[in-house]
Amino acid sequence: MQATRIDLEDYVLSGGGANGESYFKKNDPSVLLKLYFPGKVTQPLDELLLSRKVFEAGIPVPEPGKYVVTGDGRCGILFKRIHGKVSYASAVGNNPGKVREYAYEFAAMCRKLHATKVDTAVFESVKDRYLGILKGNVFFTDAQKEKIGEFIMKAPDADTAIHGDLQFGNAIFTEDRQYFIDLGDFCYGHPYFDLGMVYLTCKLGDEEFTREVFHMDKGTAARFWDAFAKGYFGEDVPLVEIENEILPYAGLKTLIIERDTGYPFPRYRKVLEQTIL
Repeated sequence: MQATRIDLEDYVLSGGGANGESYFKKNDPSVLLKLYFPGKVTQPLDELLLSRKVFEAGIPVPEPGKYVVTGDGRCGILFKRIHGKVSYASAVGNNPGKVREYAYEFAAMCRKLHATKVDTAVFESVKDRYLGILKGNVFFTDAQKEKIGEFIMKAPDADTAIHGDLQFGNAIFTEDRQYFIDLGDFCYGHPYFDLGMVYLTCKLGDEEFTREVFHMDKGTAARFWDAFAKGYFGEDVPLVEIENEILPYAGLKTLIIERDTGYPFPRYRKVLEQTIL
């Protein structure tokens, strides 16, 4: 797909993330630009094509538009802007007293996503996605890769939607609607592969990471997980049972993080060592 050239002077910076920055268009409030960092060329195109498939499948996501490139060679995607949107991470950070309310809303949103059957001929299996990422990881030994691969293959299967990078910063809401964003790893499979990321971001990050990325203290993020788990699995399911099931999948998210950053993460690798390796 040929990228449409845009002038970044026509846009105003609105925020940033792990892979790039977001901008609003100055003379068109209906347009949002997600601009990747320099050197990331294939990722935005891949995300655009996948986002279109997700949108067409009826998943609540912002409507994707064009694949674009700036004068300095940075690539990105235009989306239909969602006015008045707030992420669940921002909402919790700004209103820590409403942790339970927001966690239950997010949990209901996730349960609906994980109950949505998708065309398995259109989307990739989460197992295939992880096995591919595992193959390209240069930080694990062959023996470690074999054990991780065996765990992935023995994990339960499902033909329902998986966000792929599910955390409370990647779900937004307005007064009357909710949306998932950042869909570069969307696929299908068992919900545990998604819930591992919710647990990791809420419980396994250190204080500095949690404050920098999610704008809240670690204790608030941990309370969000506790409430989310109850909202997702039910009030009567013991939290320790839930976490024992989810913890290995939180460890697997090390593969996603190391793929995106390009260097190993000992803090999360410890979870793999405790559960899979």
